[in-house]
Amino acid sequence: MVTTTTVNQNAINQLIDKLSKGLNISTDQYKEKAAHAIKEEMTFEKKMDVLSKLALENIDEAEPDWTFLASRLYLTNLYEQASINRENEKNPYDNFYGLIEKLTGFGIYSPLLLEKYTKSEISELAKSIDKEKDNLFNYLGLYTLSTRYLATDHLKNTYELPQERWMVIAMYLMQNESAAHRLTLVKEAYWALSNLYMTVATPTLNNAGKTHGQLSSCFIDTVDDNLQAIYDSNTDVANLSKNGGGLGVYMGKIRSRGSSIKGFKGMSSGVVPWIKQLNNTAVSVDQLGTRKGAIAIYLDVWHQDIESFLDLKLNNGDDRQRAHDIFTGVTIPDIFMEVLEAREDWHLFDPHEVRQVMGFSLEDYYDEEKGKGSFREKYQACVANEALSRKTVKAIDIMKRIMISQLETGTPFMFYRDEVNRQNVNTHQGMIYCSNLCTEITQNQSPTQLLEEYIEDEDIVIKKYKAGDFVVCNLSSINLGRAVPAGVLEKLIPIQVRMLDNVIDINNLPVKQATITNSKYRAIGLGTFGWHHLLALKNIKWETDEAVSYADELYEKIAYLTIEASMNLSKEKGSYPYFEGSKWNSGEYFLTKGYTDEKWQSLANEVKENGIRNSYLMAVAPNSSTSMIAGSTASIDPVFKAFYSEEKKDFRIPVTAPDLDHNTYDVYRRSAYIVDQRWSVKQNAARQKHIDQSISFNFYVPNTIRASILLDLHIQAWREGLKTTYYVRSTSNDIEECEWCES
Repeated sequence: MVTTTTVNQNAINQLIDKLSKGLNISTDQYKEKAAHAIKEEMTFEKKMDVLSKLALENIDEAEPDWTFLASRLYLTNLYEQASINRENEKNPYDNFYGLIEKLTGFGIYSPLLLEKYTKSEISELAKSIDKEKDNLFNYLGLYTLSTRYLATDHLKNTYELPQERWMVIAMYLMQNESAAHRLTLVKEAYWALSNLYMTVATPTLNNAGKTHGQLSSCFIDTVDDNLQAIYDSNTDVANLSKNGGGLGVYMGKIRSRGSSIKGFKGMSSGVVPWIKQLNNTAVSVDQLGTRKGAIAIYLDVWHQDIESFLDLKLNNGDDRQRAHDIFTGVTIPDIFMEVLEAREDWHLFDPHEVRQVMGFSLEDYYDEEKGKGSFREKYQACVANEALSRKTVKAIDIMKRIMISQLETGTPFMFYRDEVNRQNVNTHQGMIYCSNLCTEITQNQSPTQLLEEYIEDEDIVIKKYKAGDFVVCNLSSINLGRAVPAGVLEKLIPIQVRMLDNVIDINNLPVKQATITNSKYRAIGLGTFGWHHLLALKNIKWETDEAVSYADELYEKIAYLTIEASMNLSKEKGSYPYFEGSKWNSGEYFLTKGYTDEKWQSLANEVKENGIRNSYLMAVAPNSSTSMIAGSTASIDPVFKAFYSEEKKDFRIPVTAPDLDHNTYDVYRRSAYIVDQRWSVKQNAARQKHIDQSISFNFYVPNTIRASILLDLHIQAWREGLKTTYYVRSTSNDIEECEWCES
């Protein structure tokens, strides 16, 4: 290893030659620049930093491999700093057990690592740590991993290295497996992580094996229409936000502005003040000072406060009626979209008055079939009842407000509630009111209710609650750009499903009803990223039927392997408690998906016989951070550009699309704001058929888009069976003109 006492120009040139081996770059001019930039009085850390930045300057579409030289230089410094801090001048990967002892002693690592694994077991696992896998990182991926996720001491000194992070995650998630198979399972999980075939969710990436924080990404709460529930929800939101969770909150049950309270008419101030309260919570309860809390509020499109709700994030108007730090989502029934297309009237109701006058809660129903069902029957009954007050508006006017807000703020997100609930595998246990912060989770929800409050002793007050279904998102994603070309899906997916299932039992959630829901449903969200990367490697262009067909074929395969893995896990560990009566149990899930061939029917029979471990299985998250670490493209999105710069605090990091060369450039050339979004909808509809939950799906549009075009996109998304859409990402009008917007 090069040390601070041996660094000189010859040593630097030798280091450059060593680290650039196998990379498609020419280093002669780079060495000359380095000779002028490096000063002998610089520290080793500063020299490596300068060399990394010089390498980054050379990245372009013709020579993208400079990012790997920059990464290897960064690694050299990382190794050096770890060796010094760990008092080990040899390869810092040599003493894995010593690292665990030291960071456990500092209170960084959980003591469970040393309690669950013997010294000999840890030494055995250390043999599987492969330092060469560090060379898979590009610079942005390594920089992101090392600055955000690697374990340090309390003074932020470097201790843990990338391969050790993967191994610690694997150990932590497999800690409760049977002793006979545990080491094998840890090694398999390490194989999956270290080859960048998959990633875990960022809370798991950051917190697994450490003393603080939980492992789940997102949560969904349902707020009941009373003061106690509203304030209890705010407390729960604060506790989860503090621990790094994003929140989706359904507020459609809360009475509208002007509604009655205890029979006194016109007393309610509606949902906006309570949303502003959550907005303040998001700002005040940040995540250890690193970022604000993230909360998405969902409201039904028939709620009488929907107009003021849609204006919440706008920059003009009365700021007392604004909540700039939350995100908004609208839950939309089929009948609204039908009325919208027909340009007819739409009626807004107060949910409290509906309950009082009609004797039911409108939000508790959905259309069981396309074009007919209980929601539209109940809605039409409300319309017909003259005793029920309402506000009547044009459906197109509501949609205009939605689109204006989307073009200005990116939100509201769209949640097509009838399709979501028709596809719900657990309708026997409830219904789904909204999605999460990133629109990919669709699971049963219900509000938590206070049953009683009493004094037990002289100074002890007890509150008893009936826990509602408080949704938890346990996420992990396949790196399509690496796993599919390597042909490892059959081996990879069972490992991922087991890791996700173990998160449920290991996790320490600060909200008890979330823990209960997690155990009852054992829901997971296996997703994907690297779709555009994979298309580029296969030379399949975005705007083609071939891309749509490939999405259909690939996601059907992933769905099959995921269901099979959860079924096999059920044989070993048992089904989730609500399996009886589910669509998994009845086989209805397979019939509604059209899985009728022999292979699928055989699996359906096995599920019926053996059960399934996890009630909900697949969800495609945005995973922008983890896709950067893995060096691939985000989620199912097209690349932003084939070549761009990622802005950091003190410098810009040039980035090229993964595996960019003369073979892949033409596929990447049609980037996010260029591709015809109608093809993106078609691709998403093809994959949505095979995903039991939903997908974080963005629209990329110019800010000059005609309203009629954006409206057509929303109608197409609804008509083709998408469950949700995420941001409408608009850009300035200096981008290349989009042909599809001209149609």
